[in-house]
Amino acid sequence: MKNILNRLINHEMLSKEEAKNVLVNISNGSYNPSQIAAFLTVYMMRSISIDELAGFREALLELCVRVDLSAYNTIDLCGTGGDGKDTFNISTLASFVVAGAGIKVAKHGNYGVSSISGSSNVMEKLGVKFSNDNDFLEKCVDQAGICILHAPLFHPAMKNVGPIRKELGVRTFFNMLGPMINPSFPKNQLVGVYNLELARKYAYLYQNTDINFTILHSLDGYDEVSLTCPTKTITKNMEGVLKPEDFGVRQLLESEIEGGKTIEESAAMFIDIISGKGTEAQNNVVFANAAMAIATVNGSSPLESFQLAKESLFSGKALLALNKLQELSK
Repeated sequence: MKNILNRLINHEMLSKEEAKNVLVNISNGSYNPSQIAAFLTVYMMRSISIDELAGFREALLELCVRVDLSAYNTIDLCGTGGDGKDTFNISTLASFVVAGAGIKVAKHGNYGVSSISGSSNVMEKLGVKFSNDNDFLEKCVDQAGICILHAPLFHPAMKNVGPIRKELGVRTFFNMLGPMINPSFPKNQLVGVYNLELARKYAYLYQNTDINFTILHSLDGYDEVSLTCPTKTITKNMEGVLKPEDFGVRQLLESEIEGGKTIEESAAMFIDIISGKGTEAQNNVVFANAAMAIATVNGSSPLESFQLAKESLFSGKALLALNKLQELSK
């Protein structure tokens, strides 16, 4: 590691193979916590190269506990986090709305590192069981339309990094990797990223896979459709910019989509929104993100997909998906 750190400090880039080897060694416990922290810190000071990102991703996917959901045409809705915006759990709520609309979801998530309440914090609070048992997860997808893939159970390589990330409490390159390492290898992905440079890198990497993807970045920094400004979108075939009016709604203020200050508050907000008691702003931002996932899978327009998302929530189908998941978790 000493040699690697010296090279990185001298602004050298790692090859894909070298990057992959470092992560394999981290997972083997070959480095001490100080070395790992130093390694993470380098990437807070400079951009990650495409080769480095590809090498890290490859290592984690090779080392992960795989889940076979290939019988289903699933989608994952996952943001990098780390945008520093502390919104409520938009992509997790959107995931249940998508499941309620009849599209199977394999939601990859984790505890919040740089945010108050990550996807896993809220799911745990609401009594959803975390498991890496294939039969259980398949039953969840089959009966609830959604399963929750709690990242630490599938990425043993992360156990040496988790405590360090928590102690650092800031965004690291593991935020960038989160959405790219879903252990069920879903056929479709809706990925939110916190800056345009990363959107480009993701697009480059995803172009070389057979994943049907949409990458999102709100131009004011959110890692999802925020409706507070236009959103950059990149798919396999096109790039574009979506405005709130493309969904038939008004532009929002940042204050309208803020999250809770504690995990308890976040969970209470989650239940209010999924039960149809959210504010118009909260509902619309969830519908917009769910719409992009629906459009990714079935090719409908953002406006049509928005209506399907709306129907899923207001008919109670999204809540039904959550209730079923809670029931299966008992």
